[in-house]
Amino acid sequence: MEKLFISFILFAALGFAQMAPAFAGIDHIVGRSLGWRFPPNVTYYQDWAKPRTFGLGDKLVFPFRTGVHNLIEVSKEDFDACTQKKVVHMLYKGPIVLELNELGEHYYYCGVGTHCELGQKLSINVVNATGSAGPEFETVAAASAPTESKSSAHTVGKCITIGGLLSLLVSAFFIM
Repeated sequence: MEKLFISFILFAALGFAQMAPAFAGIDHIVGRSLGWRFPPNVTYYQDWAKPRTFGLGDKLVFPFRTGVHNLIEVSKEDFDACTQKKVVHMLYKGPIVLELNELGEHYYYCGVGTHCELGQKLSINVVNATGSAGPEFETVAAASAPTESKSSAHTVGKCITIGGLLSLLVSAFFIM
């Protein structure tokens, strides 16, 4: 009986370890179905970001084809003027997934041609809180596009939790 109890504790620990990813940050797909490309208006990406909370551990996903667009993280001054005097990072190979691991304001734009001037730019504030996708996102220019659904992070988290519990129960069944 003691051996069964120890096995149960061990498998319970494994089940909880599998559930840990459920509490990770969420993935924000920049621009939703539009992705990282020419926006329909110059405020598109700021409008997309406005209702969202960007928390530590969240990820920004910039979907784009290499050679067509890039991603440059710059200072606020460079962001406002679309210049490259104080570049933080230059990334050219898409798609790009950035983990948000530094608090504060972050400024990104596409440095190809006049893409920045045309509105392919995004500023966010990373906070020490749980990220959220905010309410549905729709602009007048994108009214014909499907509206953005809420984040699937909670659904994925529930699936991982259920998977962890199922593996725990199956393991306990085979021990008996």
